[in-house]
This record gives sequence, C-alpha cells and structure tokens, in this order.
Amino acid sequence: MLNLLAACQPALNWREVRPAGAGARALFPCKPEVEQRQGMGLAQCEAAGRRFALSWADLSDPTQAGAALKAMPQALAGKLGQALPLGAALQVTGMTPMAEAAQYRIAGPSGVTQVAVFAHGGRVYQALMTGGRDDTAVWESFRTGLAIEAAR
Repeated sequence: MLNLLAACQPALNWREVRPAGAGARALFPCKPEVEQRQGMGLAQCEAAGRRFALSWADLSDPTQAGAALKAMPQALAGKLGQALPLGAALQVTGMTPMAEAAQYRIAGPSGVTQVAVFAHGGRVYQALMTGGRDDTAVWESFRTGLAIEAAR
C-alpha cells in the first residue's frame, strides 16, 4: 500500500531504466542522467527534493566484493559526518548472495540518506536516495525496483 501511495505523488514520475553498461535495471522517479567511465558508471536524477542514484564499479579482483560492500557505506557515512548504523538485510533480484549486501539509513542534520549495497560477481552496486526528510515509501519503491539483468 505504501508503494502505491508513493507512486501517486505528482512530482514522482516512476519509470524503469536500464542504464547503459550497468547490467541492472532500476525504477527511478525521474529521468536519470548516465555517466560512464572504464569499468564504472553512475545514473542519477532529482525529484521532489530528493536525489536518486545508482552507481556501479567493476573490481579487478572479484574476491574483494565483500570488502568493497563493507567499505562503500562506511565511506558514505564518513563523508556525511555520521557513524554508520547497523545495516538491514538486502535482497535484490539477480544479485550474488553475500552477507555484506545491506541497506542503511543515515540521518544527520542536513537530511536523511538511504543506501543499499550489493554485488553481482565482481561488479558492486550502490543505490541511494538522499533528501531533507525521510520517506520510507519512496525509498521502498526505489529499492524494490532494483534488479540485476540476466546478461551483462
């Protein structure tokens, strides 16, 4: 029900996006701009006072995916000047099952950032939503719209 209400917000125009080179699909509430460099990329947009992003990077050593998934939210929390809270379990269709795949809610004086980290083989992903206030329904719509495509 919350996802339905989030989808009805007039400022959010949800669409399925398959960013070139990502090997994933995502449900964005706005049309993302996509940037790519060798082995990495970023799709991001802003809507309703929030920024939405999906980033990905290929690791030279796929056995380091777990360490990368631990480091990514820690670095983000540090950048926001906050301690990293405990993560919640995360499941994304098509991801490689890993204990380090998780989602976090980082709240600070400048707003709330929701972040999810997951991997598929040697490619790591980070999805985030940041804004001045929390909106669990919008985050759930964005997060549950993530999936790894069968072929990269």
